[in-house]
Amino acid sequence: MSDNCCDNFQSAVDDYLIRHRSVLDVMTKYQETVAKVNRAIAKAVTECGCIRINSARQAPPAQASYCDLKQYMSSHLSGELCEQCREVIESEIGHSMFYMTALCTLLHLRVDDIMRKECKTVTTLGFFNLT
Repeated sequence: MSDNCCDNFQSAVDDYLIRHRSVLDVMTKYQETVAKVNRAIAKAVTECGCIRINSARQAPPAQASYCDLKQYMSSHLSGELCEQCREVIESEIGHSMFYMTALCTLLHLRVDDIMRKECKTVTTLGFFNLT
């Protein structure tokens, strides 16, 4: 087995993806798990209250250089996830990663290759990578 974490995870997903092996099942399960991630974050705000969302229009100074914009931009989050919310969100993200990886496997794509390419794109384009 490879020492690469992504390859090991992808191999395990392939081994255990049995019931929802159809690409249609995987696509809809992936979408469902992403919705559960969003719901878990919303619950951390609305039910637990360990984090808060304080959103407002992003308003960096007009004279700020593109390189300096990051220091003026807000995540709109305040607070820290409590241990319980952190565990739930990590679990939901893990399930989402499982189905994203399953989708890659069914399409004969390597997660590691995709991550390397995306990392190269982000680091090569730097500030011009407007995602």
